[in-house]
Amino acid sequence: MAAQASSEDVVSVDVHAAKDLLQSGHRYLDVRTVEEFNRGHVENSLNVPFMLFTPEGRVKNPQFLDQVSSLCSKDDNLVVGCQSGARSLLASADLLVAEFNNVRNVGGGYAAWVENGFTVQSSARI
Repeated sequence: MAAQASSEDVVSVDVHAAKDLLQSGHRYLDVRTVEEFNRGHVENSLNVPFMLFTPEGRVKNPQFLDQVSSLCSKDDNLVVGCQSGARSLLASADLLVAEFNNVRNVGGGYAAWVENGFTVQSSARI
C-alpha cells in the first residue's frame, strides 16, 4: 500500500522564516506555472510546475516528482512555494510521500514574499 501524506503532515513557514532558511542554504522550489514564474520569482529558485494548463483546464503535472528528482536530492533542504500557498501545500505533501526528507511549505507564497518587499527576479521580456 502506498504511503500517503496530507496537508496536515506538511510543515509550513511564513515568508520571513522562508527567507532565513534560504539564507542558510535551503533551495527554493517554485511550483507555479512557467508563465507565472517568468513574471517574477524568488532569486535563485528552481521552477517545476505542479499544475499545468491544458485545453481541459488545469491538471496536475504527471512528471512533477520525476522533474524535481532530476534537480534535487531527496536529502536537499527545500522551501516550496507557489502564488499563495495552496499548490505548494499539495506539492509538499507529494514530495513527502516521495521521501523528500526536508520540505517546508511557504505559507502565503510568492504574493506574501512580494508584499513583504523581499527581492525578486523577473524573466519576462517587455
